[in-house]
Amino acid sequence: MTGLLLAAGLLVAGANGAYGQQEASGLRIGLLLNFEGDGDQDLRMAFDLAVEHLNAGGGVLGQPVEVVMGDSTLDPAAAVAEARRLVEREGIHVLVGPGTSATTIPVAERVTGPAGIPTITPAATSPELTTADDRDYLFRTAPSDGAQGPILARVTRERGFDNVALFYRDDPWGRGMAAAFAAAWTGTAVSGLDRGVLVGNSAQIMVVPIDSAQTTFLTELQESVAPGAQALVVVTFASEGVIVVREAIEHGFYERFVFSDALKDLNVAQEIGFEHVAGVYGVAAAADPGSAASAAWEAAYRKRYGDLPVLAYVKEIYDAAIALGLAAQAAGSTDGAAIRDRLRAVGSGPGTVVTAGPDGVAAALRILAAGGAVDYEGAAATMDWDANGDLLRGHVGVWRFTADGQIEDLDAVPFGYE
Repeated sequence: MTGLLLAAGLLVAGANGAYGQQEASGLRIGLLLNFEGDGDQDLRMAFDLAVEHLNAGGGVLGQPVEVVMGDSTLDPAAAVAEARRLVEREGIHVLVGPGTSATTIPVAERVTGPAGIPTITPAATSPELTTADDRDYLFRTAPSDGAQGPILARVTRERGFDNVALFYRDDPWGRGMAAAFAAAWTGTAVSGLDRGVLVGNSAQIMVVPIDSAQTTFLTELQESVAPGAQALVVVTFASEGVIVVREAIEHGFYERFVFSDALKDLNVAQEIGFEHVAGVYGVAAAADPGSAASAAWEAAYRKRYGDLPVLAYVKEIYDAAIALGLAAQAAGSTDGAAIRDRLRAVGSGPGTVVTAGPDGVAAALRILAAGGAVDYEGAAATMDWDANGDLLRGHVGVWRFTADGQIEDLDAVPFGYE
């Protein structure tokens, strides 16, 4: 844990205007992620970098940004309880996180939406977020699986498969990705998914929802190969994905796989064995490879930490923190509604184009403090949000595990561009 985040625990808690307390002098950002294990370490480092850039640029409203952390775990009830603590006891003005769809939706609907706390999730991708009852306080810097699912289907087709099994985590994220994949795979709309075979578009798919609490998936694997599946598409978190793939290999059910974004993790390959996953393709959110903002962020990250991270959604968490800071500066206030109402403006202009990285962030803060307007080009994507807080455009990356134990980024497929 960095010194910045350790220091956050020593701050005297200000309070939010929604609860009738005196407003803090500076912007207080809540960070709500799953801190169990090391899975979110890269995200925490990128968040730290964003706060460092905001503070190095003079801070927000002339004050250093303060940080308060909460541990969402992967349990929606725990995430809601932590979000309430951050809002009601710690007095945060804005929230970055949570990182999963299953925790983001209840947090937005039960806590931050009713309390008027602008919230940006860097990694929750379920299409269910689009229609969440969040009172327009929920945004995201990651693309919806409405965009990712069809590209996952395309990548699977390009591997030469026309008959696959799809294992998906039975939660809002897994259901959303699976439905988008199945609709693109079969060429027909999929409103709901049950276990079974779907046929269409000269292809077949065996759909298998799985419970993350299971410790073995042998029964589901045996059922899934019966229709003649050539490969297994895995839409799960890393923990259950490792078990699924290991059992599939050890028991001879599958040798070929396609992975979703949550499995873009070298730890996954190490646990399964690089010899088994070498050449396996997957998709995840990606930046425009020609983006000056992305290049500036990468230079700053290397200077601060060394090697670039390989996990998905690292640039996205940086953008979330920067966007909230710039919106507060543009509003001239830490009031939640005022910040929310400036988010779309700082993300899409009109105004002076500024980029991610220390120089761009400092310039943006100066322009806004002088009463000007900015158009922030993020490290991950242009921050152009629609009426639901979804990105209007962006890129989905195609990657694969290599034989020498690395992750190779192969392509960045645009969506939302005409």
